[in-house]
Amino acid sequence: MIKLQNIQKVYRTDTIETLALNGINLDVAKGEFLSIMGPSGCGKSTLLNIMGLLDEPSKGNISIAEQPTGKFNDKQLAKFRNQKLGFIFQSYHLIGDLQVIDNVELPLLYRDTTAKERRRLATEALEKVGLSNRIKHFPKQLSGGQRQRVAIARAIVGNPEIILADEPTGNLDSAMGNEIMEILLQLNRVDGTTIVMVTHDENMAQKTHRLVRLFDGSQVQ
Repeated sequence: MIKLQNIQKVYRTDTIETLALNGINLDVAKGEFLSIMGPSGCGKSTLLNIMGLLDEPSKGNISIAEQPTGKFNDKQLAKFRNQKLGFIFQSYHLIGDLQVIDNVELPLLYRDTTAKERRRLATEALEKVGLSNRIKHFPKQLSGGQRQRVAIARAIVGNPEIILADEPTGNLDSAMGNEIMEILLQLNRVDGTTIVMVTHDENMAQKTHRLVRLFDGSQVQ
């Protein structure tokens, strides 16, 4: 589902060059739940952003769902991301002025979908994460765990083949973190969604199919 070949990422300024990723070769199978671990600053989020086509590698090739992405222009990249990928972030990235249902509908605004269909799909996504009774609430009226559930609903509303999750339990207590993890495991088991998750939590990582460790931008396991 995801194939990375010899990925290198270098950040350059006028005075310094930083090697963020070096020689990453990684295959993620369809239906796999992969976790990525490593110390802060080792390149985990950079790797996830490259997988999600949010950042370009300095060197190397990326294929997603058997499609090479290197020659996509910005418009093609945006469309491909919208159709194939769902994103979950540690800090939720919800829009405070929008109700829960409207936050979840956002990815569908970039598709040829009617307002009625958007509402139906968003409602179904919220039902999956157990928040069908909160659709008219605003993010500030929700707990951290509930906000992350909304973020998951937004990520799955377009039925993506791949979910990329960057520390999805990082801002939550252990009980809420376990609830969020159970939702992700359910999406993987029942819907067959391919999931790549960056985490600092060894217990969460051990629940996934496979663990990849990074250190100083290189894959060590």
